Amino acid sequence: MNIKIIGVGKLKEKFLKDGIAEYSKRLSKFAKFEIIEVPDEKAPEKLSAAQMHDVMNKEGERILSKVKDREYVYVLAIKGKERASEELAAEIEQLALRGDADITFIIGGSLGTAPAVNARANSLISFGKFTLPHQLMRLVLTEQIYRAFMINAGSPYHK
Repeated sequence: MNIKIIGVGKLKEKFLKDGIAEYSKRLSKFAKFEIIEVPDEKAPEKLSAAQMHDVMNKEGERILSKVKDREYVYVLAIKGKERASEELAAEIEQLALRGDADITFIIGGSLGTAPAVNARANSLISFGKFTLPHQLMRLVLTEQIYRAFMINAGSPYHK
C-alpha cells in the first residue's frame, strides 16, 4: 500500500518534523509513506475575495500536479465528513481489499483548498470544527493514519 500526504508550504518547526518522522518510521512497516510539500503562494496579509481565489487556485494547481489518476484522494476540508479513528481504519482496509493501494491525503494552505482540488477528491474528511494550523495538521493526520493501521492490525495502541 502507498500512502501519500500532499501539503501546502514547507514545514519549519522542529517539533512537528520530529513527530512526523517518528510516525513515518512506525508507518513504514505497513505501507510506503511519503509527504510531498508544494510551495504556498505568497500573498499580502489582507486579501480581496478575488486574490483569495487566485491564491487557492495556484496552490490547487500545484497540488493536483502531484496527484495521479489511479489514486484514491481524501481532501481535508471543514465541510468534510467527520470520522472516528475506527471508521477511517475500516475505510483504508476496504480500499486495500478493493485494490485501491494508492491513497493520497491533501492538506490545503491557510486559505483552504481550491474547488478543483475538492472536485478531485473521492472523499472530503474533517477533523472537526477546530481551526488548526495546516502544518500541525500534517502531524495529526500522520498519527491518525498510523492509528488506522494499528487498529487494522488488532493492536491495543488506539485505546
